[in-house]
Amino acid sequence: MKKIRSALISLFDKSNLRPLLQELRRNNIKIISSGGTFKAIKKLKFKCIDVSNFTGFTEILDGRVKTLHPKIHAGILNKRNNKSHSSDIKKNNFENIDLVIVNFYPFEKTIEQTKNHSKILESIDVGGPTMVRAAAKNYNDVTVITSVGHYSELINELKKNKGSTTLKFREKMSRLAFSETAYYDSVISNYFNKFNNIDFPKRKILHTNLVENLRYGENPHQMGALYSQNLKNNLKQIHGKKLSYNNYSDIFAALTISKSLPKNTGTVIIKHGNPCGVSALKNNLDSYKSALESDPISAFGGIVSCNYKINQKLASTLNKIFLEVVIANGFDKKALKILKSKKNLRLIDSSKIFFNEVWKFNSVDNFTLIQSEDKKKISKKDFRIVSKRKPNKSQLDNLVFAFNVCRYTKSNAIVLASNKSTIGIGSGQTSRLDSCESAINKMNKFSKIKDEIVAASDAFFPFVDGIEKLVQSGASAIVQPAGSIRDKEIIKFANETNTVLVFSKTRHFRH
Repeated sequence: MKKIRSALISLFDKSNLRPLLQELRRNNIKIISSGGTFKAIKKLKFKCIDVSNFTGFTEILDGRVKTLHPKIHAGILNKRNNKSHSSDIKKNNFENIDLVIVNFYPFEKTIEQTKNHSKILESIDVGGPTMVRAAAKNYNDVTVITSVGHYSELINELKKNKGSTTLKFREKMSRLAFSETAYYDSVISNYFNKFNNIDFPKRKILHTNLVENLRYGENPHQMGALYSQNLKNNLKQIHGKKLSYNNYSDIFAALTISKSLPKNTGTVIIKHGNPCGVSALKNNLDSYKSALESDPISAFGGIVSCNYKINQKLASTLNKIFLEVVIANGFDKKALKILKSKKNLRLIDSSKIFFNEVWKFNSVDNFTLIQSEDKKKISKKDFRIVSKRKPNKSQLDNLVFAFNVCRYTKSNAIVLASNKSTIGIGSGQTSRLDSCESAINKMNKFSKIKDEIVAASDAFFPFVDGIEKLVQSGASAIVQPAGSIRDKEIIKFANETNTVLVFSKTRHFRH
């Protein structure tokens, strides 16, 4: 047990102060504070000593130096049972500080609100983290609180122990404090890397916030949790049972494709991380039906992502099959009522999700692969027509659509499309020829499309056999990245079969 006799309070977030101050007063704990916190405490009519009066040194440099003083840090850092420390404290007429309550300038919010580098620099807290680190290091003797959310725990601790804190409590608060300073510094570090256009610094530091602990990971014997680098969790679940690790994995896959489609347009159906149906038709109901027709068997128990607001009519149609999750840019009231009739169906509002800087991570043991997301906007400008036959506008639009879906499909990937809708997807095969056969089989099994068929491949065809299969299946236009030593043979085959062949300037593997 450590009796608290004095507390230093320095806060940016001054909310919920009264109950804390009441408990400190009840235990006759002296309060030291400065600046705005001092004024806030006095306004609430509690006794408080100004830091400048406590140290005998007026704050300088526009407040940059006020708590950075030996009397403050000696009071926090000295080991109470160390004779040398006690002698130094006595010799300098210093006092012990037993409780440090600090939260920091909101650097993270500042960089969200402004691009002004000078303002951002001024929002870097120096004194706060310094005091917190000192108190956290000396947790054997000092209690440190770094969040308004921990006030109630401190109040209960003081009540239970008559103004004292236990070692267990101080140790817990120390751990949380070091996490807070590490997180704070990581945000600053990442800001400076970004400011200097450095994507891969010598030390890559991640800052993430726990959103929720999951029941388990990919399988029941694995652990899992969801973290976010954003202070706000924009992934809003509005109905249904708790999401699993696999649900989240599929949701991310679905949203990645959805957000690449034209604004308020398109439906994506995901199963096991792969699209089994995608449509960019402008009519929302037609879009969903077309995506479903691509592979209705795989869609069972899958995830549907609608890049638009769901209405009553579509909700009724969605309820006809078993789905794990429905994602949309909002739901109207009647649609919500219909979808909520299935108590376990998870409903996600993605209207506030926008993908800006997205990094992909893949780790094993102590190694981590990091790369930027493949979010390059695909357009006709990225294509080079290499066949004698030129594509018409409809073919070109469908090739852009198919190639976009293809890049979000696990390699090796082949996508067959017609009328801006997929009609056959071959994914995750070790042979590109197998992916062709899988896509063709899906098309022959499910598709009722009689319009012109186009095909997309995420990488080049190493041999003519792949493109030959696609042409034999009815594909009249094909897009693939260039780069094979047999590109000339493939162009020759396209010309011999009067097939449109387009080369992409970029490859789109997705392992």
